Amino acid sequence: MAKQVSDLVVERLIEWGVDTIFGFPGDGVDGFFESLRTHQDRLRFIQVRHEEAAAFAAVGYAKYTGRLGVCCATSGPGGIHLLNGLYDAKCDLQPVLAITGHTFHDLIGMDYQQDVDLDKLYMDVSVFNERVMGPAHAVNVVDMAVRTAYGRRGVAHICIPKDIQEWPVSDKMRSNANVAGHSGDWAMPSTARPADTLLRKAASIINDGSRVTIMVGRGALGAREEVAQLADTVGGPVVKALLGKAVLPDRSPYTTGGLGLLGTAPSVDAMEECDTLILIGSSYPYIEFLPKPGQAKCVQIELDPTRIGLRHQVDAALVGDAKTILQALLPLLKRKNNKFLKKAQERMKTWNELMEERGKRQDMPMKPQVVTHTLNKLLDDDAIVSSDSGTIATWTARYIEMRGAMQFSLSGSLATMANGLPYSIGAAVAYPNRQVVCIVGDGGLTMLMGELATLVKYNLRVTVIVIKNNVLGQIKWEQMILEGNPEYGVELEPIDFAMVAKACSARGYTLDRPEDAESVLRQALNHDGPCLVQAVVDPNEPPMPGKVTTEQAYKFAKSLVRGQKDAVKILETVAEDQIREVV
Repeated sequence: MAKQVSDLVVERLIEWGVDTIFGFPGDGVDGFFESLRTHQDRLRFIQVRHEEAAAFAAVGYAKYTGRLGVCCATSGPGGIHLLNGLYDAKCDLQPVLAITGHTFHDLIGMDYQQDVDLDKLYMDVSVFNERVMGPAHAVNVVDMAVRTAYGRRGVAHICIPKDIQEWPVSDKMRSNANVAGHSGDWAMPSTARPADTLLRKAASIINDGSRVTIMVGRGALGAREEVAQLADTVGGPVVKALLGKAVLPDRSPYTTGGLGLLGTAPSVDAMEECDTLILIGSSYPYIEFLPKPGQAKCVQIELDPTRIGLRHQVDAALVGDAKTILQALLPLLKRKNNKFLKKAQERMKTWNELMEERGKRQDMPMKPQVVTHTLNKLLDDDAIVSSDSGTIATWTARYIEMRGAMQFSLSGSLATMANGLPYSIGAAVAYPNRQVVCIVGDGGLTMLMGELATLVKYNLRVTVIVIKNNVLGQIKWEQMILEGNPEYGVELEPIDFAMVAKACSARGYTLDRPEDAESVLRQALNHDGPCLVQAVVDPNEPPMPGKVTTEQAYKFAKSLVRGQKDAVKILETVAEDQIREVV
């Protein structure tokens, strides 16, 4: 039975089905934490080492479960620290609830300690943002926050002043307009489908096309069977945005994999040659890789109507759930010959052979591809894989193949560093019996390295694979290939991550020879507890685009001429890669 305002909040969250909250304590949320303590049999609290990690863990939890992720932090600096992870939720449209404290209600704005106006600070990141004003307000606010986070697929923020958290439950201050018990805790995803006229218009456009390419994103994750049937019917390849990597298995005959700098050459070809594009559940940002204006007719299937036409001109828009819409659309489509699809499959066969060859290289220093290529063979068919931002995203996208019930994610639109490890915390808490693997770079891991202790504290079976090249690799290659400048400011002071893991009481391994890759990774994956493998790799191995443009080649050459460090070694590496590709 609720005794104070914080009890009302906690008990209402439990009624909404919330069972986990990630966070860090502080005096601005002492009352809230007392309620967490007294309700710990129904709502578990996971203590992280940095509030940013709490927000990231909540995002990972939301992405992998489809349920509300919840995080909490104290007033002032604690609430500020949550923001980067919350912007990740905003950018990737994830339902996340952030609960923060505030100073005493009658000292707000009086320059009291940790008096930061988090209501104002959270205005941009949130779809719902409200301060709890008392007991009669608390349940209403929680209900509205959860409904809005789910309904608008974004961040909801509840701010509770320190003293109000401990106010006793009472109706003395309830207004006559606020009828007790009026607010409901019920929410249901939309199953609405577009009008038949719109479905027929979309079908007509697709039926008239002769070279159809399908692009899927996160919004199509629940429509695997329908997407495969669509590709088979229209005889066209499926290109996957990175957040949609698990829509189809990577060895499906219907997919050409990813797109863009970390994608495949066959996917670029599919976009360049199509006359019809079907966009499903994706707001893929790199429009330079999509069909040029006027090249292709476009049908877009999207849950959020504000994203219709965001990246490409649209000839028919179908707003709603991808699975529901595809089930209604498929019977209207005419079966095409699969000449365009077969051409893509032939190209993909060549691409996969090239990736296989590169993934087996025995060169020294060890190539980063060797690590992810070897790891891929050892993963369970229901593994959950999280990646970080940087070159590591390329090696993961190209070599970790989705199959079975595997799940994958990273920071999509925000593309922030440091998300990988906290994502894995959220995954391991939600699915303690599944294999959880985190693939990160040494730059990203260093930012939130303290979360290794969180793995140990809760004995989470997460295997952390850190690709160690002592450089911010993605930025290095962007400086060279995209800007034509020599690298600057990207070298990292080396850290022995295996020793750090051991210092945190986790298992730590070092992998620096390709012939040892399988045995070391197998040991790590079989360890029943938190484990880290630092894979020491060649810093001069470039994550080359699937298809290199003339401009990229020119700027790369320009950076070497202008004084790029290790230019000769880089040239040797690139030349060897190109020779292997030709062979």
